[in-house]
Amino acid sequence: MPAVADLRPFAAFYFSYFAFQGLFGPFWGLYLESLSFSTVQISVLMALSTLARIVAPGLWGWLADRRGRRRSIILSTSLLSALAFAFVGLDNGFWWVFVSLAVSHFFWAAALPLVEASTAHLTRATPGRYSRVRVWGSIGFVTLSLVGGALLELLGLRNLPWAVLALLLLIALAAWFVPEVHAAPRSISRQSIAGTLRRPQVLALFACCFLLAFGMGPYYTFYSIGLQQAGYGKSAIGWLWSVGVLCEIGIFLLMPRLMARFALEQLMLASLLVTALRFVMIALLLAQPAVAVFAQTLHAFTFGVHHAAAVGLIHRYFAEQHQARGQGLYVIASFGVGGSAGGLLGGVLWPHGGVTLTFAVSALVTFLGVLVCWRWLRSPPAKAHG
Repeated sequence: MPAVADLRPFAAFYFSYFAFQGLFGPFWGLYLESLSFSTVQISVLMALSTLARIVAPGLWGWLADRRGRRRSIILSTSLLSALAFAFVGLDNGFWWVFVSLAVSHFFWAAALPLVEASTAHLTRATPGRYSRVRVWGSIGFVTLSLVGGALLELLGLRNLPWAVLALLLLIALAAWFVPEVHAAPRSISRQSIAGTLRRPQVLALFACCFLLAFGMGPYYTFYSIGLQQAGYGKSAIGWLWSVGVLCEIGIFLLMPRLMARFALEQLMLASLLVTALRFVMIALLLAQPAVAVFAQTLHAFTFGVHHAAAVGLIHRYFAEQHQARGQGLYVIASFGVGGSAGGLLGGVLWPHGGVTLTFAVSALVTFLGVLVCWRWLRSPPAKAHG
């Protein structure tokens, strides 16, 4: 089909989607802190985006697989997300912000798994191409992390909601150009999704994704606050987030070579092991600029290698007509349940031990993922490069 060769609309969507996260992730916690919310309130509000990924991806993925169409859902939910977020900046009360954010995130969480399923389908013959398209999301993230930090130094945090709204509208514009990629008819395979989910390797994969995301929950919620407490300014905070994503960009560009040389299971194991080491460094030496920068370079493994390996394994394990739900379940297990649980636990731990206690727990949880991966996710020798 002619549309297969043109992946530019997907690259544009990834760019805009993660440009939003590049502004929202590093600075939204600081904005909430400026409204005098407590650490528990901040962790609850920050967890809304991950909580939405528990409910939304499964629902929208089921609907997309049932209808065999994804584009209309991608477009409509992107528009509704922007509309709901328009209310966030109108009032500073906790419950007003809570409800507006919750509705916005419910729709925002719908689109990405469907785009991931379509991109994985279009690049299935050459899986390394997926990373070359997905890298534009990282470029969008790093662009807004850098520009956002400098901009907020000039304009102040009070204007952050309106900048975020502009990026959500950009996502909706990009969604307009994403083409329809039809899912396979339901009759092609008799393999049930329940049968797939009972396979030990699939359970182990979702457990690994959950545990790494659990460890990352406090990072997305409190890393910027920890940096600020350690004496870093807003521009420096933006730069440190950007270092991580720049390394993520580099690894995405290298993924075709890495995937040709190593099994996806090996790449998953490496991502978990390196991430555990990264959390140890954040816990103990965040105030040391050189160590903070080095720890951020390891984001290449924490997200880049981990995500590419996870998407590839899900595409391998799930039948064609279950791809949207498979990618949705990945989002639920990782960014949804794992990320929200980790972020909420971080809100409990932070007042008692700050950076040290919170990220030490993250390191322990991620190392548990290393053990799960080593025990249950190793591929048979005959499939070492499958």
